[in-house]
Amino acid sequence: MDSVITPGELRARVDAWRRAGARVGLVPTMGNLHAGHYSLVEIARGHCDYVVASVFVNPTQFGPSEDFSSYPRTLDEDRNGLQAHGCDLLFTPRVSDVYPFGAPASVRVEVPVISATLEGVLRPGHFSGVATVVTKLFNLVQPQVAVFGQKDFQQLLVIRRLVSDLALPIEIIGAPTRREANGLAMSSRNQYLSPEEREHAGIIRRTLERMQAGVRQGDSFAAIEQAAREALEKAGFAVDYAVVRNAADLSEPEDRRREGLVALIAAKLGRARLIDNFLLDL
Repeated sequence: MDSVITPGELRARVDAWRRAGARVGLVPTMGNLHAGHYSLVEIARGHCDYVVASVFVNPTQFGPSEDFSSYPRTLDEDRNGLQAHGCDLLFTPRVSDVYPFGAPASVRVEVPVISATLEGVLRPGHFSGVATVVTKLFNLVQPQVAVFGQKDFQQLLVIRRLVSDLALPIEIIGAPTRREANGLAMSSRNQYLSPEEREHAGIIRRTLERMQAGVRQGDSFAAIEQAAREALEKAGFAVDYAVVRNAADLSEPEDRRREGLVALIAAKLGRARLIDNFLLDL
């Protein structure tokens, strides 16, 4: 596996592949990689000839009080892991490569409606930062395939809408959430949890399963959401949301609807803010 830093180096490598008729895949990451990230590379490998992974801690998707400065940077370990899982090229741009006029003066990409709920309310500007950096990476790599994890379900919907609305010739693949033994969704921020908290956090998965059971039983969505919130709070979580939404666009479903739904949870435990979701396939 080779590594490049500048857009020029990246384009030279990818252009050579494309001239040879190869199919190129992209896995964008912020580094501090784990088995969930590596599964994205493996999925991309199954859909293309060459896989590019980016490691870039994107400043525009962090809020003023969030953990940009302390976000773990583990590039050496990430490089070794990517190579072991079939990545062909690692792209590690500098902030000045991605935002040549400075992040505050950067052109911004907005994805309305889907960005305006749940995470978009709690983290203003987050999805604009995500959509902007992903659009830049798409322009730089020009992949035929890009793989994103379903754990960040709202982000996946934002990217799908972005690609569809801008008519980008990129296939977006949503990869299943990888989980720890207790059901906790794998996340770079799980390392903020103590060993006891990490084990305790498996309650989130079990709460999502109970939300699915409530949908199957025909309980009202209000009752399902209230029960989920109460269970998490009783377990010591500070709950941002525990909701049932339409999986296509995160709109609030009519109470009689029992298909095409997703349960989503965001909650804090100790220093870690955890998100997870469960498609309610009945």
